[in-house]
Amino acid sequence: MAEQADYIDELRTRFTDAAVTVSPSGETTIEVPHAQWHDLCLALRDSFGFEQLTDLCGVDYLGFGSDEWDTSDVSSQGFSRGVEGKAVGRFAWGEMPTGEGADHATGLPMPTNRFAAVAHLISYQHNRRVRVRCYAPNDDVPVVSSVTDIWPGANWFEREAFDLFGIVFAGHPDLRRILTDYGFVGHPFRKDFPLIGNVEVRYDEERKRVVYEPVTSVEPRVGVPRVIREDARYQTAAGETAARESSK
Repeated sequence: MAEQADYIDELRTRFTDAAVTVSPSGETTIEVPHAQWHDLCLALRDSFGFEQLTDLCGVDYLGFGSDEWDTSDVSSQGFSRGVEGKAVGRFAWGEMPTGEGADHATGLPMPTNRFAAVAHLISYQHNRRVRVRCYAPNDDVPVVSSVTDIWPGANWFEREAFDLFGIVFAGHPDLRRILTDYGFVGHPFRKDFPLIGNVEVRYDEERKRVVYEPVTSVEPRVGVPRVIREDARYQTAAGETAARESSK
């Protein structure tokens, strides 16, 4: 524990403009301003021994801390299947479908920006892991620096985050889509992207090729949250068995 505390103190001393936090399970997160993202990552590799990047992803904090369902008052009958969603595409940035602020719903403050890049690093020589997060300063065109020159394995991760979230990684050697089609419009992991999509694809027998058409065959639906309730059937059966035995 003392070694971990010294390590955290060293991170906070070195990166004074970053927020270094430790979860109850011991996971370390460094939240860094976008202007220092690349320099901090380089220092983590060269000075702290984080030689491997295991993952880099995008995050969309649209509607952070809220949902479409009010789960505070659940009856024994479960949820109504007649609930309708906010709308196709859910909700706009800053809206709270439950009517509750993010700080009230989760105890966490609303992120100052919508999009973030998150990297997970491993130091084999020190047997440590760290998570690094950087918010893109512009929600309309989210841009952060590429770290492919630090960890070449970030190449496809950054392309994926660009494809699915629209995060632009400045300095990336070949930033283009990697999962969606070449003519795909939008970024499907953004939370305001329509759940039914914008177009549907089918093979046209007459034209002898794949065609793109507006969505006509997909109906939007609201996901039902999974709530685990206490199951008293075992206790009830055991009580009935005990009652029968005692009455003999």
